[in-house]
Amino acid sequence: MARTKVFTLTNLIILATIFMYIVQTSMQHGTILLGMNIFFLEYDLWYQPLSSIFAHGGIFHLAMNMFVLYQFGTLLEEQKGKFTFAILYFIGGIVTSLVSFLFIYSLGLNHNLVGASGAICVLLGYVALYDRFNRKGILVWVLLISFAPLLIGMPIAWYAHLIGFAIGWLLGYFI
Repeated sequence: MARTKVFTLTNLIILATIFMYIVQTSMQHGTILLGMNIFFLEYDLWYQPLSSIFAHGGIFHLAMNMFVLYQFGTLLEEQKGKFTFAILYFIGGIVTSLVSFLFIYSLGLNHNLVGASGAICVLLGYVALYDRFNRKGILVWVLLISFAPLLIGMPIAWYAHLIGFAIGWLLGYFI
């Protein structure tokens, strides 16, 4: 009988994300304060590139991201170790938040970026670089989660998914 690990870094991140979502929804203007937005520059909210990874747009958004994080985070953590997983998720996620913000800012848009999907797409980009067998499937999945919700009118930061995927791919060359 195989033993499953409960205290993995992936599970701790999932618990921290759920906790932060509860904090976010309990505080006044929590989504704006913890999301990545213009207040990053205007009010020096320098924590936003990290906090936006933990903030989410709703319970369904949170559940879907944590489901995918559990799948790919557990896989990466087992195969590459906690350190590599942590670097990819946190450094990749923060860089994805910053580049995504730069993208919308350069277009003159004032969106509020929330969610772990950019950091998760970093993991997907990293896996796609090394897993040639599943590369096309992973790429199709990233494209689907990036553009299919737009077809039904859901406001989604598709560019954060693509940016995260590219950052994960690039980090794969250095890690």
